[in-house]
Amino acid sequence: MKSMQRVALALIALVISAAVPADSRPVAFDVQHSKMTVHVYKQGVFSFFADNHEVNAPLLSGSYDSEAKTIELTVDATKMRVLDPKMTAQKRDSVQANMVGPQVLDVAAHPTISFHSTAIDDADPNRWTVTGTLALRGQTHPIVVHVLKTDATHFSGSATVRQTAFGITPIKIAGGVVSVKDDVNVEFDIALTP
Repeated sequence: MKSMQRVALALIALVISAAVPADSRPVAFDVQHSKMTVHVYKQGVFSFFADNHEVNAPLLSGSYDSEAKTIELTVDATKMRVLDPKMTAQKRDSVQANMVGPQVLDVAAHPTISFHSTAIDDADPNRWTVTGTLALRGQTHPIVVHVLKTDATHFSGSATVRQTAFGITPIKIAGGVVSVKDDVNVEFDIALTP
């Protein structure tokens, strides 16, 4: 009788452990409900003739592991889109072609952009400093990301990416009197899968 009770208890424990996910398992990003936007700014003497740009950078995949303290994400560079609603369609298409072309992202050769964290400073449970590596346009360099954790399934934040660090020369127009700033700002709003 006691052996039957032990078997029953063992089975119950097995069922409960299978139903409750392990803390060490990474939780996938809900890419359909997550958003990443790149802000590109103008500079120069005649910058008032140029435009700032807002670019949608759709996530391909991502995960967060609270126990291992790691974050990983991948962006589909081939699907990045210049939004700029105030710009004419023709001008927007031109900016889009420059962005995905060999001079900037070169998506034909480098279709994805990825980030892998190396450390998460979460001394403040709601504001993290995440260090890691960004792989962009065939080069990998360190980067710092600032994260605001809203709750257990949602966080947002930003990072600054210096284009020249990844072999991208900021585009210049009008003989260089107007150019894109070297630093671009990346903002994100990430939802984790329930």
